[in-house]
Amino acid sequence: MYTIKETIIVEGMYDKIKLSGFIDSLIFITGGFAIFNNKQAQQSIRTLAEKTGIVILTDSDSAGLKIRNFVKQLVPKEQVRHAYIPEICGKERRKNVCSKEGLLGVEGVCEDIIIKALTESGCTINGEAGKKKKEKSVTKTDFYSLGLSGGDMSAKLRRDLAIAMGLPSKISANMLLDAVNKLLTYEELTMMVENIKKM
Repeated sequence: MYTIKETIIVEGMYDKIKLSGFIDSLIFITGGFAIFNNKQAQQSIRTLAEKTGIVILTDSDSAGLKIRNFVKQLVPKEQVRHAYIPEICGKERRKNVCSKEGLLGVEGVCEDIIIKALTESGCTINGEAGKKKKEKSVTKTDFYSLGLSGGDMSAKLRRDLAIAMGLPSKISANMLLDAVNKLLTYEELTMMVENIKKM
């Protein structure tokens, strides 16, 4: 059983059930898009973020990214961490058909993938913080210099980079920048971008 200090924000009950099997943490359910109009739930997230910090763990599809973007705007940046599951094609066991985008959600991926995502987010697991913050941050200017923004092929290059990093391909440029700063050094980013451009 893993103990997580931060409150984990998930989309639905089946996500919570999945995590509760191997994680000891407060797990808050957004109810999917219901969070957009639920003022009480929004206030609860603000309170939890202030008391414990939050880590957002939503599906890697478009709906999950919309919910993630909404929730992150509710709280100060320093109180939120982002855990991303990679895009994995498949169908959850309890469902008869695949999701609209054909991707597994949080409830469908294995425990190791979830723990890896939580560790990479920098949240506190079993009393130890995840990835350490690097001294030099990658900036928007660096993204521009590497062709990740401002160019004709920038969107495709960002998608390819996200996939190479095991992140959702539809992640926004700002969220990708945040993830890069958690997971890669500038040198690692440069090498990865160069390799993608060669393909």
